[in-house]
Amino acid sequence: ACSSLLGLHTWPEPSKADVKGNIPSWLQGTLLRNGPGIFSVGDTSYDHWFDGMAIMHSFNFKDGEVTHRSRFLRSDTYMANMAANRIVVSEMGTMAYPDPSKNFIFKAITFLNHTVPDFTDNGASNFMKYGNDYFATSETNYIRKIDPVTLETQDKYLPVNLASSHPHYDKEGNAYNMGTSIAEKGKTKYMLFKVPAVAEKDEGKNVPVLKNAEVVCSVPCRSLLTPSYYHSFGMTDNYFIFIEQPLKLDILKMATAYMRGVNWASCMKYCPDEDTLIHLIDRRTGKEVETKYYTGSMVVYHHVNAFEEDGHVVFDVIAYKDKGVYDMFFLSKLNKNTQDDAYSKPGYKRFVLPIQSDKGIAVGEDLVKLKYTTASAVKEKEGKLRCQAEVLCEGFELPRINYDFNGKKHRFVYGCGVEDSALSQMVAKLDTETKERVYWSEDNCWPSEPVFIPKPNGESEDDGVVLATVVNPGQPGFIVVLDGRTFKEVGRAYINAELQNGVHGFFIPQGN
Repeated sequence: ACSSLLGLHTWPEPSKADVKGNIPSWLQGTLLRNGPGIFSVGDTSYDHWFDGMAIMHSFNFKDGEVTHRSRFLRSDTYMANMAANRIVVSEMGTMAYPDPSKNFIFKAITFLNHTVPDFTDNGASNFMKYGNDYFATSETNYIRKIDPVTLETQDKYLPVNLASSHPHYDKEGNAYNMGTSIAEKGKTKYMLFKVPAVAEKDEGKNVPVLKNAEVVCSVPCRSLLTPSYYHSFGMTDNYFIFIEQPLKLDILKMATAYMRGVNWASCMKYCPDEDTLIHLIDRRTGKEVETKYYTGSMVVYHHVNAFEEDGHVVFDVIAYKDKGVYDMFFLSKLNKNTQDDAYSKPGYKRFVLPIQSDKGIAVGEDLVKLKYTTASAVKEKEGKLRCQAEVLCEGFELPRINYDFNGKKHRFVYGCGVEDSALSQMVAKLDTETKERVYWSEDNCWPSEPVFIPKPNGESEDDGVVLATVVNPGQPGFIVVLDGRTFKEVGRAYINAELQNGVHGFFIPQGN
């Protein structure tokens, strides 16, 4: 029942977990989790944790019981590496070089492939839903369709040059995501696209869902060959929020990286002296609003949420003051398991963008009129506002909310406690009103990103449960179920298989 590779087992057949405590009977559905799982092939190894080949886990909840299964994502990358018994497809932090015994022609072709990077389809970051289909994704130009029940790998798709791992969904089932189109017809631009929900006439038919994707707006990049890196974006009922940060991909350096013997990640440059541009895009017109919003340099991977209130757009992000967090995940550092003095813990930042015109308002005046936040937006000159965030807390990452409140004013956020290192040793619930946090942790345990599942017809925003997978080295891993309100454990399910520290999770309610 299990396929083994490098000592790592997967369990493609459903296996019943050992439940302790009580898992609420209303919790019905499947949690999918994704992350890197294979770090060496033959005599070759990956240099960076994010580069590892994807392993997918599913946890099905039904009538208080839990069933687990896991599979490797059988991507083209996986198949090529396995066939060669070495890493032959490059990843962001690991450059793959041909076997020294290969002939000159083979080496020349490999070189040409790396001059115009044809990126990997090793989708080890997240799952997303387009139409009625589910995809494993990272941040390259490829996504892989998967079967959400059996975890079998299906077709490969190419939506845009580079796309984010964090789409948004509206109540109608439409998905929205962002991609970067690089140097196409002499322009580099960020594109927001919509993948419509499956139309009634197409229900049950095999219609390729991406065929109906449409670009809803595009934002020109500040520079042709150094587009900004982004991992997520914000969405409210009427606006998209895109942060063009001074963490950039240097396309020319990427084209010569292979020849220079360096990885693509080294071609990301952070410009601490440059401002961060905050683009506020009107969803109805597809155009940016007239006001220009700026803040100081920062590095953001995760948006928390965004909402509108009294003529303002409020958005929360997890922000770093440099790009050092990526370097923390080089396996040479992780294997040392020591404190890294270079670690700069992230801040939970709240920004407020006043929507009204600044005409007739004096330079130097703060246009934010909300009483409950210290965030400001000061007029620097006509049509330009300098934004300062309120920091709600520090050492908090992988934020999740009750997604029913996406685009609406939220109070509670669940995430990982990363006070001392980028590796999470606790999960936390943050109250954005009182700024208080409560934690769940256990000795020698490493919990994943917590995913909040709302109770059907729940009484409050935090009425539901929080699910986190927990790795306990040398002991069976488990999935812990926490009460969304009290943050106390109500039950756990021990898994009869190896668990890994995954990246992101996606919950599919029963019946979807």
